[in-house]
Amino acid sequence: MINKLVIIGVGLIGGSFALALREAGLVREVVGVGRSAENLSAALGMYVIDRYTEAAQAVQGADVVLLAVPVGQMGPMMAAIAPHLAPHTIVSDVGSTKQDVVALARANLPQHLAQFVPGHPIAGAEQSGVKAADGHLFRERNVVLTPLPETNPAARELIAKLWQGCGAKVSEMAPALHDEVFAAVSHLPHLLAFGLVDYIAAQPNAEALFGFAASGFRDFTRIAGSHPEMWRDICLANRGALLQQISGYEAELARIRQLIEQGDGVALAKLFEHARDARQKLLKNP
Repeated sequence: MINKLVIIGVGLIGGSFALALREAGLVREVVGVGRSAENLSAALGMYVIDRYTEAAQAVQGADVVLLAVPVGQMGPMMAAIAPHLAPHTIVSDVGSTKQDVVALARANLPQHLAQFVPGHPIAGAEQSGVKAADGHLFRERNVVLTPLPETNPAARELIAKLWQGCGAKVSEMAPALHDEVFAAVSHLPHLLAFGLVDYIAAQPNAEALFGFAASGFRDFTRIAGSHPEMWRDICLANRGALLQQISGYEAELARIRQLIEQGDGVALAKLFEHARDARQKLLKNP
């Protein structure tokens, strides 16, 4: 049980975290911080938060502060709250990139690194905002923590226990490895979905194309409904690893194109079978 939790960025992830902890009986008071009074009022009405105020005032005396803003806003927000953090306050985040967040913490929270626990919940939805918040969002989902060498073990343990209280499976990973892994299995797929929808939307007959789009197209492009600002920041923050994955995917597309041009149905079927088998194995071992 923690007495005071501050959610900075009361949207899908931050709101779901608060709801899950409430349902688990692990928090007494939740204070919200955000840019939109309308969204914060909705959070209040949904009992996601108990009250809201500006960041510097909100974090005073907090037990845990969760930074649930796009990674592009992390630095300024860390700088804004740094002078007002109590020595015992644990700060964590939910950013989809970790090396940049760690660097921002070193620059903006140099006196508070022992109480900083970077994290990344591997859960989400194509909707954004607090109205999409769900107290069950993290059940049986992975949460990756990337603690610093300076991170206090007690702080790391508390954040892990809070995520476990949300129903999540917690693991740890080095920040660099995290960014490499998620460039391939998260950032690249989002980029491809956004790119395909943008490509189709730019066609002269886009309305007709979308009119005939069936479940395959909708399934593949579902994540193109995600928060544009957040994904812009993720792509730029993890550009090195993401560019490597784009190059690899371009090579794969070139190989597929060559097989089609050559009419090599045997090799094309073999490639498709390999991909199908890999996906079926993934579904059996979520």
